[in-house]
Amino acid sequence: MMILFLNGPNLNLLGTREPEIYGSDTLDECVADARAAAETHGHTLEHAQSNHEGDLVDAIQGARGRCAAIVINPGAYTHSSYAIADALAAYDGVKVELHLSNPASREEWRRRSVVAPYVTGTVAGFGRAGYRLAVEAAACHLGP
Repeated sequence: MMILFLNGPNLNLLGTREPEIYGSDTLDECVADARAAAETHGHTLEHAQSNHEGDLVDAIQGARGRCAAIVINPGAYTHSSYAIADALAAYDGVKVELHLSNPASREEWRRRSVVAPYVTGTVAGFGRAGYRLAVEAAACHLGP
């Protein structure tokens, strides 16, 4: 089964952007971990990153009927994108929200997720390991 892995704005800067918060690992390294986890469970991983909200909405809509699960790190869109939330609500598969840091322990504006009501579960605060954990969570929900 196919798992779509989406990364939102500024995640292309991982490794150099605020390493004290997000770590020094690159997005490619994080995605490689996610891909390996998917393969361990017999799934394939398709990855996309965009700084543009509409591209992420298009990717979610394109996963309908094609992908068994979506893992998404919406970045700052977590707190503001009703368009992404609506797209996730219209997707019938497993959905996992992912964050490298723990938004609940950060600034007040980061503590509310508008996508959370539309996902199966959330993985947050585990840094690079979260990418693997989020795929494993999706795979567990998909079953054998």
